[in-house]
Amino acid sequence: MSWTLLVIDDEKLNKLLKRFLGEFGYRVYTAVDPDEGLKKIRTMTPDLIILDVMLPGMSGFDLCKTIRQSSTVPIIMLTARGELMDRVVGLELGADDYLPKPFEPRELVARIQAVLRRAEHSGSDRRRRFGRLSIDFHRHEAWLDDTPVNLTTNEFAALDLLVRHAGKVMDRDEILQTLRGIDSDAFNRAVDVTISRLRQKLRDDPKHPEFIKTVWGAGYVFIAEESDDAPPSI
Repeated sequence: MSWTLLVIDDEKLNKLLKRFLGEFGYRVYTAVDPDEGLKKIRTMTPDLIILDVMLPGMSGFDLCKTIRQSSTVPIIMLTARGELMDRVVGLELGADDYLPKPFEPRELVARIQAVLRRAEHSGSDRRRRFGRLSIDFHRHEAWLDDTPVNLTTNEFAALDLLVRHAGKVMDRDEILQTLRGIDSDAFNRAVDVTISRLRQKLRDDPKHPEFIKTVWGAGYVFIAEESDDAPPSI
């Protein structure tokens, strides 16, 4: 059973969502401010965090950034206005999904299910090496030059998709459906943000790519060839 942490300063909404999510089998605990949320993250290790952008003392964006410094736990952000820039900022800071308010609780459940499916997706049961890059698909871990790369759920999902379809150009719609897991009219910017962050972490120059190449007007393709030598034990 998955543990979900709600960091929302509206106690009424916290109670409503806790009751509703409980009906779908989720164990939920809540926090009404960032400090309380960080304490519960450290002591309870949630499987997923639902994070409101509007919080007292520290914005949800800042809290997301703080969480990402030490954790890759999946994060869904609730944006008050649902504006494009709010969503882009959240994704750039490492959020896995967003949901504009007001929203239907059932849609939140769908988002949670999609994010957790991505987090649990094994992709492959063995570790593979592509030049300087090693990937353990079972443990959702990657190393560059034998140094761990701290990837979010979305970043690993994008890498997983591109590697499994190496040599094939994946368009933004295909990548977007993998990242979100549900049909939506979401903007393609989400894909570009995720790929940009992934490239930065892999130190992959878009102008001279080693791993991910942009095919203008089409999408992205993983170009690195798999190494024959077995990756070292890490």
